[in-house]
Amino acid sequence: MFSTPMVRLLAVVLEHDADCIAEVLLDHGVVHFMDVSHLKETWSRKLKPLDNGTFIPGIADVRKKIESLIRASGENPYSSDQEDSLHEALKLREKLELDKIEAFIDGLTNSLNRIRQQQRSVAGDIASLTEVLDQVKTYGIGLAQGDDEERYSFIAIRIGELSAHKEDELRHALSQIPSVLIPMTEREQHVHLLIVSLRRHDQKLIPILDRLEWKEIELSTEVGDFKGDIVTDIEEKIVRLRKEEEKLQSDTADILRKDLSELYHMRYRLFMYEKYYGIQTYFRKTARTVMFSGWLPEENRSKLVKALESATEGNCYIEWSKPDDVVSSDRSLSRPPVQLRNPRFLAPFQMLVTGYTMPAYGTIDPTFFVVFAYLVMFGLMFADVGQGLVLLLAGVFGSTLFRKQEDKARIHNLMKLIAWCGASSVVFGALFGSYFGFTLFPPLWFDYHRVVAGGMQGSSLIQDLFDILSIAVYFGIAIISIGLLFNWINLLRLREWTKFMLDKGGVVGGWIYGGGIYTALFLVRNGYRQLPDAKTLMFLVGIPALLLFLKEPLLAVSKAGKPKQSVQKRSVQARFNMFTPLNMIMVGIVELLEVFSGYLSNTLSFLRVAGLGIAHVSLMTAFFELARMAASRGNGSFSIWSVLILIMGNMLVIGLEGLSAGIQSLRLHYYEFFTKFLRGSGDVYAPVSLRRVEEEK
Repeated sequence: MFSTPMVRLLAVVLEHDADCIAEVLLDHGVVHFMDVSHLKETWSRKLKPLDNGTFIPGIADVRKKIESLIRASGENPYSSDQEDSLHEALKLREKLELDKIEAFIDGLTNSLNRIRQQQRSVAGDIASLTEVLDQVKTYGIGLAQGDDEERYSFIAIRIGELSAHKEDELRHALSQIPSVLIPMTEREQHVHLLIVSLRRHDQKLIPILDRLEWKEIELSTEVGDFKGDIVTDIEEKIVRLRKEEEKLQSDTADILRKDLSELYHMRYRLFMYEKYYGIQTYFRKTARTVMFSGWLPEENRSKLVKALESATEGNCYIEWSKPDDVVSSDRSLSRPPVQLRNPRFLAPFQMLVTGYTMPAYGTIDPTFFVVFAYLVMFGLMFADVGQGLVLLLAGVFGSTLFRKQEDKARIHNLMKLIAWCGASSVVFGALFGSYFGFTLFPPLWFDYHRVVAGGMQGSSLIQDLFDILSIAVYFGIAIISIGLLFNWINLLRLREWTKFMLDKGGVVGGWIYGGGIYTALFLVRNGYRQLPDAKTLMFLVGIPALLLFLKEPLLAVSKAGKPKQSVQKRSVQARFNMFTPLNMIMVGIVELLEVFSGYLSNTLSFLRVAGLGIAHVSLMTAFFELARMAASRGNGSFSIWSVLILIMGNMLVIGLEGLSAGIQSLRLHYYEFFTKFLRGSGDVYAPVSLRRVEEEK
């Protein structure tokens, strides 16, 4: 229910131990570092940084280049197991030779760029020849003049003669231009040739023809006889180019595959050094000592102390502080980071929580409760065994597909969430007796379809739509009440006593909400004709409303009675004038209106749970009616059209209603539940470590 307890480490070691201390900290990988210079003590501003941090940008740039090359080979940069231990690799840190690694990477990149340039050229030729082929197949080859000139606006067709000894030179020159060259006749040391190309390449083609003394011949009707040869020639050229394209792709893979092991090795070393020197950027030094500070889980405290003392042979000073004892010039740095402690299978629901905000340190993490609330909301809105099973299988398939792709972790969690929602639909579908809209088995609770249709009879507690709406309202009351309870726990843990008692989300606000619920139920049970007596109303609503109204004056009186007020506070109190009481009255009235209207709208907002459930049933009923009407045209038996209507109807409902139910469940959590207690400002616990390389993605 709460994040991991954190403690702050402040350590001082001798400067000559800085390297081995950085190695120990990286090996343990549990410290979320903070800048010592932000501590409020005056001496912290006199500390100087180490110089190693200037090395980091160069390492990071080269590492990212290596990761790009590994991705180009189709592999995951983070998936290879490394054979070097941290200790053995760090012993060679003075032999990193970043310049040589950069030269190796640049050489490999240049080789790949040359191949990619050839690939782009080949791909352009294939596209151009395909365009020529489409034009030829569509319009044929005929007179490209007169009335037909419009349809040949993209193709240039030429017939001309050329000296026979220049034919090979022309073929070689045309190999650089997507075109077709067909020999026609040969007369007296001259050949007649037909050239088909795209007009946009004329500025390249015409200079070649002029240089080779090409003589144009007027097109004749016999040109159409060459269509078959042209199509065959183009298709053969495209086949040759595709083979060349495949060979270039294979060459790229071979180059990368040959050096893949070395690339993985270099990437890991650079990543390790980047982390290693990254730790030292948080070190601050005096003349002979080095100081660093950071947060870590309290459970890791003893192991880290032993490791630090062993590495320095006891020549270190270590100080531990609780979160309440840390004072910083930057208030955000005095807050400990947040590490949520949820089982891995709850990652989809933790994603929903952190998507709203990261809970502040020391407050409630609602992930466990969100599992229950979200799935119940979704199941009530989308209750069908068959359709839920489709979602379940789709979610399982999707999560399996993205399981090993660390860069698709959010998609993987979304797929798992869909699987969870599908399972919820299966459970609630069995409770309501719905199987792809059919009632194949008796419902375990009540028949949702019959209630919506108005045909429910018997001793069931759920008889009509008002009973379904009541379920949604009671569910909403429970969710909001739990949100208020969570808020009270948070306020008590944070020791915000005034808000705990007098805030609209505190005891007074909960008192008003509880009194309003009792009053509403009393009114409904008495046929909307009678309210509780005056004394009961005064106790349930009047007294807490009065306390909330008087909150501002009470706070002003309590502040005025505090001793040792600063000059600034006394000057603020001196501004009290004739408009101050009026301002307090207006603030009280507005806050009361906000509380009453807010709690009412929050509760009624949960009617959408029933509304979407009813809409889901109504849609399936409409598709069944369409299928029945189609069957009535086929002598009363189910025709192929009836089956298609039911299949398409279920597909539409799964896609449309499933998405709507998921969004509305999320909306109710974000706007009606989380707003009651979940406060942000939590920073994610991000220790400098080698164990989770996916932090670098």
